[in-house]
Amino acid sequence: MTRQRPLLLLSNDDGVDAKGLRELIRTLCPLADLMVVAPDGPRSGASGSITSENPLRAVLVEQKPGMALYKCTGTPVDCIKLALHSLVPRTPDLVVGGINHGDNSSVNVHYSGTMGVVIEGCLKRIPSVGFSLCNHAADADFSAALPYVRRITELLLAEGLPAGTCLNVNFPDVERMKGVRVCRQTSGVWAQEFAVMDNPRGGKCYWLTGSFRNDEPEAEDSDRWALANGYVAITPTQIDMTAYALMDKLNRWNWEV
Repeated sequence: MTRQRPLLLLSNDDGVDAKGLRELIRTLCPLADLMVVAPDGPRSGASGSITSENPLRAVLVEQKPGMALYKCTGTPVDCIKLALHSLVPRTPDLVVGGINHGDNSSVNVHYSGTMGVVIEGCLKRIPSVGFSLCNHAADADFSAALPYVRRITELLLAEGLPAGTCLNVNFPDVERMKGVRVCRQTSGVWAQEFAVMDNPRGGKCYWLTGSFRNDEPEAEDSDRWALANGYVAITPTQIDMTAYALMDKLNRWNWEV
């Protein structure tokens, strides 16, 4: 009996034409059958947003043995929801987001459409991983990251992940990676987030910009340290956001009114 190839569900937030997605498809095609459902244009910063006021459309862009590629009018999370509802022939073995053009380490995980893909897969109890390269350029060079993309995917297909967990993988923009570090999320915050400009039609307009403030640049167990020092940063992430350490304290408060 011929063994069934694994099925991977891929999406991103840079859009169906992004180089990172095309490199991801090329790298993973030898490992598995691919269902690719990506936004029809850039959706960076979409996080976990969904479309509720308008119907979605999905158009088949390309199909060949072992791969089908759709573009969708919705958000990255819409793409995963729609694919799981109507497009995949069976439950995927893995959901993959990326390869993102840009850094999704530290608090960026909360804003990232790439990680929105991953968290949605995780919510559906499917092992899920997001890949990001710390280079925003449309023509970014992904070649140093691709062997790691393949190896991490192979390991996830073989080992799986505990329910409720997923992986956030970030690659430094270097010619040669030093190796892999399993890291925690760096403590930091975005500051000076808007450039204020005069609107030629009157009033002011505000352009999102800003700079990231790393509150612990010397923390060698953090993802930002790993990236700054040339390592692949793998951050295990979970969907249960309960602050368990706070529960006992809150239970001692007087809640009577």
